[in-house]
Amino acid sequence: MQIVEFAKGTLRFLESVPHQPPPEGGFVWIYLEREQLETNLPALQRAAQALGGSHLLDVHVKDLLNRSHPSRYDYTSVYDLVIFRRLATEQEVQAELGDPQDKGKPLARFSRIRTRAVGYVVFDRLLITVHPERCFAARTFIERYLSDALQAEGLTAAARSRLPVSAADLMIRMLNLMVDSYLELRKDLSGDLDHWQQGLLAVGSRPADWGALMTARNALHMLEDMCEEQNDAMQEWLDTQREQPPSWMGQAELDGLLARARDVVEHIQRVVHHVRRMEQGAETAVQIHFSAVGHRTNEIMRTLTALTAIFLPLNLIAGIFGMNFEFLPVIHSELGFWWTIGSMATIAVVLGVVFWRKRYLARTAR
Repeated sequence: MQIVEFAKGTLRFLESVPHQPPPEGGFVWIYLEREQLETNLPALQRAAQALGGSHLLDVHVKDLLNRSHPSRYDYTSVYDLVIFRRLATEQEVQAELGDPQDKGKPLARFSRIRTRAVGYVVFDRLLITVHPERCFAARTFIERYLSDALQAEGLTAAARSRLPVSAADLMIRMLNLMVDSYLELRKDLSGDLDHWQQGLLAVGSRPADWGALMTARNALHMLEDMCEEQNDAMQEWLDTQREQPPSWMGQAELDGLLARARDVVEHIQRVVHHVRRMEQGAETAVQIHFSAVGHRTNEIMRTLTALTAIFLPLNLIAGIFGMNFEFLPVIHSELGFWWTIGSMATIAVVLGVVFWRKRYLARTAR
């Protein structure tokens, strides 16, 4: 468990939870991993009571302990609870699934999309965050602020301007970092999907891996549902902040906080829009593929039908002269065979030219 105290333009890392609320305009951030929550719960409850004015409800503690909890928003009269699912890092995915067995195959990246739940308990002067083990979001902010703190005895003016002004502000910044990872992921997914579509529609392409496509579609559905849950949670939090603005925060700070929150919502909506567009693109590619296959089948059947029509009169002539009658025209003539072959060849050539002119035997460009 790590504790950081923010004041106006300053911060410091604490060894233990302070017994008094931070100075005016400051707040305390307590960060711990989910595996440590049960062990540190008594100390965390004391901190919540001393700095926030209320213990955490048991139902909310269970939500924080739940690894698979969906994104949601809940509140009490004292604090807000936000559960937000972030994208798992490559190291976390590798620890869960092992080394990729299908590396280099089409749409392989879709099967390795995993998410992790991060919990935020937001008081007026206290922020409690519960993360998965070695969470990049918390580690990124801790390293950033620690680097600022080590630059000098006091923080530079530029560093001060980057410090969060409230517990809710720090939460919004961390949520924005998580959503940005989804925006970065969409580029890789779009590249894989475009490559798969080009291979699907290429001339002479191999049979498509429909199992990989179904996995990709399921992953896109999962991302869409999860982003909609994130959007709902943020919209509910925004509505609550608009209805009950905190009295301890100035109007300018509140406007900046709401602007950051709206930016997070807009980023989430961009991810949802892009995911839906990828789903539509995949379905369109499949429809075009089957249309091309159907068109090719029609071409083959048209050619076979034309060839059959050419040989029908030849089969008729062969059938007539194959009858077991004693007297048939030209069968006793020395040139009868060649006259028959010549007639059959002439008929075949004439029909072939006619069908070629009518484009029954023409190859359609793909």
